[in-house]
Amino acid sequence: MTIPHPIPGSNAIRRTERRANLVFDKNVDVPMKDGGLCRANVYLPLEEGRYPVIMTMGPYGKDAPYSEFHVKSFKELPDEQKSDLSAWETPHPDYWVSQGYVVVRIDERGNGSSPGYLDTMSASTSSDFAECVEWAAVQPWSTGKIGLLGISYYGGTQWRVAARKPKGLTCIIPWEGMTDYYRDRVRQGGILSNQFVKFWWNNQVVTMQYGNGEKSVRRWGPNSLVGEPIGPECQEGVILPEKLATLRSDQTIDNAKYRYLDEPYHASRVYNLGDIEVPVLSVANLGGNTLHLRGNVMGYLEAGTKNKWLWFISGRHDLPFYLPHYVELQKSFLDAWLKGKDSRGWTKGPNNGVPAVNVLVRKGNPGFNSTAAEATFANRPETSWPIERTRYEKFHLHPDLSMRLDSPATESAQLKLAGLGKSDPIQFKVTFDKETEIAGHPLANLVVGVEKREDGTAPKDVDLFVTVRHFDADGKEIFYTGTAGDPVPLVKGWLRASLRKIDENSPRHRAYLPHRNYLSTDVSYLEPDTPYDCLVEIWPTAVVVSPGSRIVFEVATGDTQGAAIFLHHEQTDRSEEDFGGTNVIHFGEAHQNWLQLPIV
Repeated sequence: MTIPHPIPGSNAIRRTERRANLVFDKNVDVPMKDGGLCRANVYLPLEEGRYPVIMTMGPYGKDAPYSEFHVKSFKELPDEQKSDLSAWETPHPDYWVSQGYVVVRIDERGNGSSPGYLDTMSASTSSDFAECVEWAAVQPWSTGKIGLLGISYYGGTQWRVAARKPKGLTCIIPWEGMTDYYRDRVRQGGILSNQFVKFWWNNQVVTMQYGNGEKSVRRWGPNSLVGEPIGPECQEGVILPEKLATLRSDQTIDNAKYRYLDEPYHASRVYNLGDIEVPVLSVANLGGNTLHLRGNVMGYLEAGTKNKWLWFISGRHDLPFYLPHYVELQKSFLDAWLKGKDSRGWTKGPNNGVPAVNVLVRKGNPGFNSTAAEATFANRPETSWPIERTRYEKFHLHPDLSMRLDSPATESAQLKLAGLGKSDPIQFKVTFDKETEIAGHPLANLVVGVEKREDGTAPKDVDLFVTVRHFDADGKEIFYTGTAGDPVPLVKGWLRASLRKIDENSPRHRAYLPHRNYLSTDVSYLEPDTPYDCLVEIWPTAVVVSPGSRIVFEVATGDTQGAAIFLHHEQTDRSEEDFGGTNVIHFGEAHQNWLQLPIV
């Protein structure tokens, strides 16, 4: 069917429904400056007037019911946080309207009810979002103050649009929202993280492309309840699959094709966190150590605003956002900045009203994937991140697999691993004799190389996958709640050895957090039988280690337990020719391997 070109502002498919508790204005046109449009759902209080606005914009379909999008997750939400108007990872309209807000939920261009070209997480989507913010600020139902609130994609987009400084944007709460498309999401340490993007794209995004007439069931694993097939409503007609393919940029293709940040594809997704001027409450999940965690912490560190807070949580990816105590946290922040009703002291600024940082003290082994287990962890206010009293201690790795504080290995030795994850990881261990808190950014140095193959050829690169694990005094590993409720270790890190170059002159470089530009000109392949120092960034973490418990530092050349769906196994990115063979860790006076831990 040929789809007529919608006329922006004509509201051709708009309809209004008055309910007992709100007015639901569906498919409202938001005209774009380039002649295109996005469509919004606007949820209004029954009483006419001007209200502050909570907005989201994303690619999952504003009209896709949460109850069908993820059946199991929806069933677990608190009753006051769900209805037929609920949508995945977004604020619940019924609740927020009852609190005196207008809720605006927008489909990105090319998705749901918004026609156009689908290009998720691009500069064009951020530009559209900024225009939508400015549109909402001048509507007759708006006070002109716009706040952003949402999880994951709906968190990550907040950083990008805030950096554009649209008129009306007043504050943001990026809840588990990455900041760096390259480093956080698609090329961790320079290694393609392909499996999650493939799942995300095929299960959640392309299924909702504007004009896609095929309905499909969302898949969340073998233990997830199955809902009804869903898809865009296609009120303006269906587009044939071959045409749909020309109307989108496919992340599963683009991220495999473009490897470096100086390529236009990635350059168009880079922005400056320092341009953010509005108040920020960055909520970081310590269990999200394969996607969002790093971004929330870096967003806090680098956002330009003086009014910024970092709040650590734990638990599953989807549930905490809707729990009563966290909803109250959100409400207090939004009320303060959007309504001038400040119950906690946010408007006094960090450490004058609310402490700048809320650390989650993860102590003991309460289990995982349980709200009750997460509730055993205490909150502790801090004035900064990293915590001011942090001392960075190097635990030196030894070829006998021990880790020793302030005792470097002096004997010459080698430990060997098969490339491409074809051998078991090597695990270095240290036992703590007193209670020790680790909170901050770990860092590792590994001296690695490659051996020649029997045929005289040699691999030219090494992919390093490192994991920090926590074992109790009985030798049982302590697992934490991962994104999907899965058991995850303390924290992970990654590095492609050919991209080991560090830019110490960058203002983003820190002694505990090396900065890499990941440019094509930075690539430096490995020569056989030659040792190379590789500083491996490990994502931030926080934990209390009890006396008799152990920290295990695991070194591998492929994904290990805890990676879940966030796998790095695309053959075009990790070929046998470039990576297959024997990898070597070198030890000796000139070759120091260590794990640096932030001790509080």
